[in-house]
Amino acid sequence: MKALDSKQMFLDEISTGLSVVMFSADWCPDCVVIEPVLPEIEEKFKDYTFYYADRDQLIDLCGELDIFGIPSFIAFFNGQELDRFVSKDRKTKEEIENFLAGVLQKVTK
Repeated sequence: MKALDSKQMFLDEISTGLSVVMFSADWCPDCVVIEPVLPEIEEKFKDYTFYYADRDQLIDLCGELDIFGIPSFIAFFNGQELDRFVSKDRKTKEEIENFLAGVLQKVTK
């Protein structure tokens, strides 16, 4: 998962193709819980390019995108937001996979 280090990098990276950005932070216990399953999720959903955005480093971007709970996921296609899985609640591997599968269905229609 490629780390984003600026708003400009975020905009550049999501501008083409299908991507998902995970907003997270090192101190977030719910984020740490899902870390071990992220490689499996990336392997299963190869249609996506996965990115990591540190909430503390990109706090202004998180504010612009109305991301107040982490971990949160936003899917983009050619720079346009398709869907989001944003809440303050802990996410499970199954919930993340269901979100990603649902986005894929929207893109392939």
